[in-house]
Amino acid sequence: MGADKIIDYTKEDFTAESDETYDVVFDIVGKSSYSNIKRLLKVNGVYLLSNLRISHLLRRKRSSMKRIFGAQSEGTKDLNFLKELIEAGKIKSVIDKYYPFEQIVEAHSYVDTGQKTGNVVITLEK
Repeated sequence: MGADKIIDYTKEDFTAESDETYDVVFDIVGKSSYSNIKRLLKVNGVYLLSNLRISHLLRRKRSSMKRIFGAQSEGTKDLNFLKELIEAGKIKSVIDKYYPFEQIVEAHSYVDTGQKTGNVVITLEK
């Protein structure tokens, strides 16, 4: 598994007026919407999310979205695969901010601004 092209969304909006199409779009940060991505996918292209939400699955029923995959899984197989990719340096997790559990409301507010540049982590005291 490898990428032919890596795009830094903070420097380039690859969804804006591009004629290029992709076999796979792997959205690690979760800032792109399927409505912007779908025209960039080749026939049978795959939109891969690291943070699949119920809203993505519900939207799939109302749109032309055929394939959508996320990292959440009831089993450990997918998570172990992602762990191996991370350990091999093929995927890097980007952490934007850490919030203690007591500031979870602020963390959600920050995510809702759409300004996050990576994952937001909630920490728990032992």
